[in-house]
Amino acid sequence: MKTLLLLALGTGLLNLAAAPRKTLYDFTVRSIDGKEVALSQFKGKKVLIVNVASECGYTPQYADLEKLSQKYKGKLVVIGFPSNEFGGQEPGTNQEIKAFCTKNYGVTFPMMEKIVVKGSNAHPLYQWLSKKDQNGVHDGAPSWNFNKYLIDENGNLIQHFGSGTKPLSEELAKAIDRN
Repeated sequence: MKTLLLLALGTGLLNLAAAPRKTLYDFTVRSIDGKEVALSQFKGKKVLIVNVASECGYTPQYADLEKLSQKYKGKLVVIGFPSNEFGGQEPGTNQEIKAFCTKNYGVTFPMMEKIVVKGSNAHPLYQWLSKKDQNGVHDGAPSWNFNKYLIDENGNLIQHFGSGTKPLSEELAKAIDRN
Protein backbone atom coordinates (compact mmCIF):
# COMPACT_ATOMS: atom_id res chain seq x y z
CA MET A 1 0.00 0.00 0.00
CA LYS A 2 2.83 2.42 0.88
CA THR A 3 4.45 1.70 -2.48
CA LEU A 4 1.24 2.46 -4.36
CA LEU A 5 0.73 5.72 -2.47
CA LEU A 6 4.30 6.83 -3.10
CA LEU A 7 4.00 5.87 -6.76
CA ALA A 8 0.77 7.84 -7.06
CA LEU A 9 2.35 10.85 -5.36
CA GLY A 10 5.50 10.58 -7.47
CA THR A 11 3.58 10.55 -10.74
CA GLY A 12 1.27 13.38 -9.74
CA LEU A 13 -1.80 11.13 -9.93
CA LEU A 14 -2.82 11.98 -6.40
CA ASN A 15 -3.37 15.66 -5.77
CA LEU A 16 -4.09 16.24 -2.10
CA ALA A 17 -4.02 20.02 -2.34
CA ALA A 18 -7.50 21.47 -2.58
CA ALA A 19 -8.18 23.86 -5.42
CA PRO A 20 -8.35 27.47 -4.19
CA ARG A 21 -11.88 28.63 -3.43
CA LYS A 22 -13.35 31.08 -5.92
CA THR A 23 -14.07 34.65 -4.93
CA LEU A 24 -16.31 37.33 -6.39
CA TYR A 25 -13.30 38.48 -8.41
CA ASP A 26 -13.36 35.31 -10.52
CA PHE A 27 -16.61 36.38 -12.20
CA THR A 28 -17.44 38.59 -15.14
CA VAL A 29 -21.03 39.69 -15.73
CA ARG A 30 -22.82 41.95 -18.21
CA SER A 31 -24.15 45.36 -17.31
CA ILE A 32 -27.74 46.28 -18.04
CA ASP A 33 -26.30 48.02 -21.12
CA GLY A 34 -24.63 44.80 -22.31
CA LYS A 35 -21.03 45.68 -21.41
CA GLU A 36 -18.74 43.15 -19.74
CA VAL A 37 -18.03 43.94 -16.09
CA ALA A 38 -15.13 42.19 -14.36
CA LEU A 39 -16.14 42.04 -10.70
CA SER A 40 -12.44 42.18 -9.82
CA GLN A 41 -12.71 45.95 -10.34
CA PHE A 42 -14.36 46.12 -6.91
CA LYS A 43 -11.31 44.79 -5.01
CA GLY A 44 -10.88 46.58 -1.71
CA LYS A 45 -14.59 47.40 -1.31
CA LYS A 46 -17.48 45.51 0.15
CA VAL A 47 -20.13 44.51 -2.38
CA LEU A 48 -23.84 43.94 -1.81
CA ILE A 49 -25.39 41.77 -4.52
CA VAL A 50 -29.18 41.92 -4.75
CA ASN A 51 -31.58 40.06 -7.04
CA VAL A 52 -34.17 42.69 -7.92
CA ALA A 53 -37.58 42.97 -9.63
CA SER A 54 -39.74 45.90 -10.69
CA GLU A 55 -43.19 44.52 -9.84
CA CYS A 56 -42.58 43.04 -6.39
CA GLY A 57 -43.84 44.07 -2.98
CA TYR A 58 -40.18 44.64 -2.08
CA THR A 59 -39.54 46.91 -5.11
CA PRO A 60 -39.56 50.07 -2.92
CA GLN A 61 -36.26 48.71 -1.50
CA TYR A 62 -34.65 50.24 -4.60
CA ALA A 63 -34.91 53.66 -2.90
CA ASP A 64 -33.14 52.43 0.25
CA LEU A 65 -30.56 50.50 -1.77
CA GLU A 66 -29.71 53.80 -3.48
CA LYS A 67 -29.49 55.55 -0.08
CA LEU A 68 -27.25 52.74 1.19
CA SER A 69 -25.06 53.06 -1.89
CA GLN A 70 -24.67 56.80 -1.28
CA LYS A 71 -24.14 56.42 2.48
CA TYR A 72 -21.25 53.99 2.00
CA LYS A 73 -19.88 55.46 -1.24
CA GLY A 74 -16.22 54.47 -1.57
CA LYS A 75 -16.62 51.60 0.92
CA LEU A 76 -19.55 49.60 -0.52
CA VAL A 77 -20.81 48.88 -4.02
CA VAL A 78 -24.45 47.82 -4.41
CA ILE A 79 -25.10 45.74 -7.54
CA GLY A 80 -28.60 44.87 -8.76
CA PHE A 81 -29.31 41.72 -10.76
CA PRO A 82 -32.84 41.71 -12.22
CA SER A 83 -34.50 38.31 -12.35
CA ASN A 84 -37.94 37.11 -13.37
CA GLU A 85 -38.12 33.84 -11.45
CA PHE A 86 -40.35 34.83 -8.58
CA GLY A 87 -43.93 35.39 -9.65
CA GLY A 88 -42.91 36.81 -13.04
CA GLN A 89 -42.28 40.13 -11.29
CA GLU A 90 -39.55 41.31 -13.67
CA PRO A 91 -41.03 40.89 -17.16
CA GLY A 92 -39.31 43.93 -18.73
CA THR A 93 -36.34 44.13 -21.05
CA ASN A 94 -33.02 45.40 -19.75
CA GLN A 95 -33.77 48.84 -21.24
CA GLU A 96 -37.22 48.95 -19.61
CA ILE A 97 -35.76 47.89 -16.26
CA LYS A 98 -33.05 50.56 -16.44
CA ALA A 99 -35.60 53.27 -17.32
CA PHE A 100 -37.93 52.14 -14.50
CA CYS A 101 -35.17 52.16 -11.86
CA THR A 102 -33.81 55.52 -12.93
CA LYS A 103 -37.19 57.27 -13.26
CA ASN A 104 -38.88 55.86 -10.17
CA TYR A 105 -36.01 55.39 -7.71
CA GLY A 106 -33.08 57.46 -9.00
CA VAL A 107 -30.88 54.35 -9.08
CA THR A 108 -27.23 55.17 -9.79
CA PHE A 109 -25.65 51.98 -8.43
CA PRO A 110 -24.58 49.38 -11.02
CA MET A 111 -27.39 47.34 -12.55
CA MET A 112 -26.59 44.18 -14.47
CA GLU A 113 -28.52 42.40 -17.20
CA LYS A 114 -31.47 40.21 -16.28
CA ILE A 115 -30.27 36.75 -15.28
CA VAL A 116 -31.43 33.46 -13.78
CA VAL A 117 -30.64 33.28 -10.05
CA LYS A 118 -31.77 29.79 -9.05
CA GLY A 119 -31.88 26.25 -10.38
CA SER A 120 -29.70 24.42 -12.88
CA ASN A 121 -29.67 27.39 -15.27
CA ALA A 122 -28.59 29.89 -12.64
CA HIS A 123 -25.85 32.30 -13.64
CA PRO A 124 -22.42 31.04 -12.44
CA LEU A 125 -22.22 33.94 -9.96
CA TYR A 126 -25.48 32.86 -8.34
CA GLN A 127 -24.38 29.23 -8.35
CA TRP A 128 -21.35 30.37 -6.33
CA LEU A 129 -23.51 32.51 -4.00
CA SER A 130 -25.91 29.60 -3.43
CA LYS A 131 -23.53 26.71 -2.69
CA LYS A 132 -21.62 26.55 0.57
CA ASP A 133 -19.10 24.13 -0.93
CA GLN A 134 -18.20 26.94 -3.35
CA ASN A 135 -18.51 30.07 -1.19
CA GLY A 136 -17.73 28.65 2.27
CA VAL A 137 -20.62 30.41 4.04
CA HIS A 138 -24.13 30.02 2.64
CA ASP A 139 -26.10 27.15 1.16
CA GLY A 140 -29.33 28.03 -0.63
CA ALA A 141 -30.56 29.96 -3.64
CA PRO A 142 -32.63 33.12 -3.25
CA SER A 143 -36.16 32.29 -2.11
CA TRP A 144 -37.66 35.52 -3.48
CA ASN A 145 -36.70 38.90 -4.92
CA PHE A 146 -34.39 41.24 -3.02
CA ASN A 147 -32.15 38.66 -1.34
CA LYS A 148 -28.88 40.31 -0.39
CA TYR A 149 -25.38 38.83 -0.39
CA LEU A 150 -22.62 40.78 1.34
CA ILE A 151 -19.10 40.25 0.02
CA ASP A 152 -16.00 41.46 1.88
CA GLU A 153 -13.11 43.54 0.53
CA ASN A 154 -11.29 40.36 -0.52
CA GLY A 155 -14.15 39.01 -2.62
CA ASN A 156 -15.42 36.46 -0.08
CA LEU A 157 -19.07 35.99 0.79
CA ILE A 158 -19.58 36.97 4.42
CA GLN A 159 -23.34 37.00 4.93
CA HIS A 160 -26.73 36.41 3.29
CA PHE A 161 -29.82 38.47 4.09
CA GLY A 162 -33.35 37.54 3.07
CA SER A 163 -35.83 39.71 1.22
CA GLY A 164 -37.32 41.10 4.42
CA THR A 165 -34.03 42.59 5.59
CA LYS A 166 -34.30 46.28 4.78
CA PRO A 167 -31.28 47.88 3.12
CA LEU A 168 -31.03 50.51 5.87
CA SER A 169 -31.50 48.00 8.71
CA GLU A 170 -29.21 48.01 11.72
CA GLU A 171 -28.36 44.35 11.00
CA LEU A 172 -27.04 45.12 7.52
CA ALA A 173 -25.25 48.29 8.69
CA LYS A 174 -23.41 46.33 11.39
CA ALA A 175 -22.31 43.73 8.83
CA ILE A 176 -21.05 46.44 6.47
CA ASP A 177 -19.23 48.29 9.26
CA ARG A 178 -17.46 45.17 10.55
CA ASN A 179 -13.82 45.08 9.52
